Amino acid sequence: MDTKKRTARVAGLLYLAVAITGFFSPYVRGRLIIAGDVAATAKNILDSEWLFRLGMVNDLIMAVSWIMLGYVLYTLFEAVNRNQGLLMVSFVLVGGAITCINVLNKLAALLILNSADYFPIFTEGPMQAMLYLDLGKGGNYIAHIFFGLWLLPLGYLVFKSNFIPRILGILLAIAGVGYLIDFFVFFLLPDFELKITQFTFWGEVLLLIWLLIKGIKVQPEKRVTE
Repeated sequence: MDTKKRTARVAGLLYLAVAITGFFSPYVRGRLIIAGDVAATAKNILDSEWLFRLGMVNDLIMAVSWIMLGYVLYTLFEAVNRNQGLLMVSFVLVGGAITCINVLNKLAALLILNSADYFPIFTEGPMQAMLYLDLGKGGNYIAHIFFGLWLLPLGYLVFKSNFIPRILGILLAIAGVGYLIDFFVFFLLPDFELKITQFTFWGEVLLLIWLLIKGIKVQPEKRVTE
């Protein structure tokens, strides 16, 4: 049991890293990218290039942390259902790869803005940079498919386990569906601004807290009274 609790703590710490980096990425985008204003966006990125580069590193850290989290959770839930655990890890690996590759869109935008050598090829540098930034946003929503899908087998594993409250498994499945809805809304209803995940993310937060607490606090064994 002590080993399982230590594993839960590691998973909680990795989940915390994913959560922090996951919130930082939209913060960078909100600070630097102004929708519909190419000139202002280009100026913001060039004036705050360090923040933009930090955002790219942040995305890569998130992807690596997520992949490591998937592995640690697999070891935690392998005994519950190995096939569902492998399915969960598969979704994480694909989603993590998409996230890493998607950083190239941001890097391309920065290279275009930061080097006059690209301007003969791309006659309007800022416009081309904005195109790559928009592609990056679309790439994030493609990754949402796997942000959502991995939570479905994870929710099942939590629900079937005997060491995590079943309600968390249900909330994780709801969170997964929220990501999938946001993906479909982005591509099918682009003028619809509401993001479902801002209402459905609670399962992930509560699981993170549970893993940290259960990983740190070890209940003392009860004495057997004669």
